[in-house]
Amino acid sequence: MFGRSVFQSVVERLAAERAAEDDDEPRAHRVSGLSSGFVREAAAAPATDGRRAEDLYRDLMAEDESAQAFPVPPQEKAAAPAAEAPPVMPEHLARLAPQEIAEDLALSAEDTAATLAEKRRRFARANHPDGVHESFREAANTRMKVANLLIDEALARLT
Repeated sequence: MFGRSVFQSVVERLAAERAAEDDDEPRAHRVSGLSSGFVREAAAAPATDGRRAEDLYRDLMAEDESAQAFPVPPQEKAAAPAAEAPPVMPEHLARLAPQEIAEDLALSAEDTAATLAEKRRRFARANHPDGVHESFREAANTRMKVANLLIDEALARLT
């Protein structure tokens, strides 16, 4: 220690301590307080099926001469899918008059706040715009607006 600065003696002591620790056994890098059971090892990535990758690649390719890079064997060629039939609007979505929606809600003078809330949820499950085909969303949205208005008015009468 004589003839050295305090910094040099601290650095030498730390190096000696580290060498003594390294000689004992290798240390795992852990977060203090967490057991090794807390972290699970990442599973190996599943092997990809070459045929599946080829099919996905073919789906992404444009219909040009580059599509012939992977010719489809005749036994795998599928018939062209039939044109999709236009969706049919459910009958209840055509009932847009407030009287018809009130009938669908089955509102009565005996309804409580809890029964009105349940009727609102049940109606939303069947008529919410997110649950119908996009071409029928406007009708579903109208039905939801009218139903919410009718239920809000019934709740206001209760108070």
